[in-house]
Amino acid sequence: MTEPAMGAGTSDKDSQAEQPRFNRRLLPPMMLGSVLNPVNSTIISVALIPIGNALGAPPSKTAWLVSALYLATSLGQPVVGRLIDIFGPRRLFLISTALVGVAGVLGTLAPNLGVLIAARVLLGFGTCGGYPAAMALVRSEAKRTGRDSPGGVLTALAVANQTIAVIGPLLGGLLIAVGGWRATFALNIPLAVAALLLGWWRLPKSAGTGERPRRGRIAAQLDLPGMALFAVTLTSLLLFLMNPHLRNWYLLVLTLLAGSAFALRELRAATPFIDLRVLGGNRPLLATYGRALVAYVVAYSFLYGFSQWTEEGYGLSPFRTGLVQMPMFLLAIGVSIWSGRRKGVRGKLLGGALGQIAACLILLTLSGSSPLWELLLVALVFGVPQGLNNLALQNSVYFQADPERTASSAGLLRTFAYLGSMVASSASAASFGQRADTGGMHELSWIMLGAGAVFLLMTLFDRSLGRTGTSD
Repeated sequence: MTEPAMGAGTSDKDSQAEQPRFNRRLLPPMMLGSVLNPVNSTIISVALIPIGNALGAPPSKTAWLVSALYLATSLGQPVVGRLIDIFGPRRLFLISTALVGVAGVLGTLAPNLGVLIAARVLLGFGTCGGYPAAMALVRSEAKRTGRDSPGGVLTALAVANQTIAVIGPLLGGLLIAVGGWRATFALNIPLAVAALLLGWWRLPKSAGTGERPRRGRIAAQLDLPGMALFAVTLTSLLLFLMNPHLRNWYLLVLTLLAGSAFALRELRAATPFIDLRVLGGNRPLLATYGRALVAYVVAYSFLYGFSQWTEEGYGLSPFRTGLVQMPMFLLAIGVSIWSGRRKGVRGKLLGGALGQIAACLILLTLSGSSPLWELLLVALVFGVPQGLNNLALQNSVYFQADPERTASSAGLLRTFAYLGSMVASSASAASFGQRADTGGMHELSWIMLGAGAVFLLMTLFDRSLGRTGTSD
């Protein structure tokens, strides 16, 4: 027997009111955790020259401060993401953010460049949990509410990252002016405390993406041998990228051997760390990872290369260097908010690719005697791809990844992004050498232009993009 039907209008309103919504209490820890890495990426961009001056290290040496964080994060993101897929985000979030606080103390007290690099490594591992945890929470909330359309939440995460990018260089310059470059490391201490408290109070004790560890088989589900081989493969590759020279040929051989062993292991494992069989059949996701790599070669080359040249080649202070980059990040926020309301990712990626190419061409016209407005112009143009690419790549992974491996897939996106950052760091060190002059910046700009052209071609010829995100 059926119950009497209510009025159509009342029924629709009641059903909409009764349908559960995204738990907004989760947003503060999600956003704060996800921005811990970007804030350390952008702050260090204006601190490299002061650190080098204080510790007697040229740009080719201080580049390790960039590479060290991304090496650690490239390794840690997919590993922590896999752990989050299995155990849920809460405990991994708390452990990783605690490491951020420890790294902040170590960096603040570091007596030399070696200890400072170690602090950046620890900081890299500590910032691994925030982004995969946020993506896992988005997926679990979508499953709980029955609303698989997280465009607003994903846009909020992207805007939070862009906002931190705005604050980063400017805040870094201000901290250096007030307390020296060590203050840029000390900032991590209160940020870690805030993230720990928010995570402890607001994150649910169990909220994964559906997969749970079976008793007695946790070690098998983690695939520790696969993780170890992945770490060896990635470490040897990144070490070569940091110093690409024929004398380091053995690193490429080690990369090939470890990578082959990793592939064999993952294809045979019952519960692989990275399911290459599924990943290999998911060509759209692989293409997204490839686009992330080349997109971030351009983005990080500009972030670090332009900052160093602005200080050393153009003669601005760290604080004014941060001010010069503000137009880029402010426009990026606006672009992210505007594009986040629109379905699909193809148009965003094409706009981002063209924006990168245009900005690189303008960068080639700059010199030490260029008027200040030209520096502001190139920063403003770079804001378009900065706002479009980050959001489009993030949305692509959400819709293309296996729902039960959302966190580890998001971690792999960051890994490929950091591979791009390692290439950018190596290119910056090779282009500048002992001094960040205009000739070196132009050499770096040609590398960026080549990467931007590859990004455009990969987007133009990927037919799967027309179907990605259309349900948003």
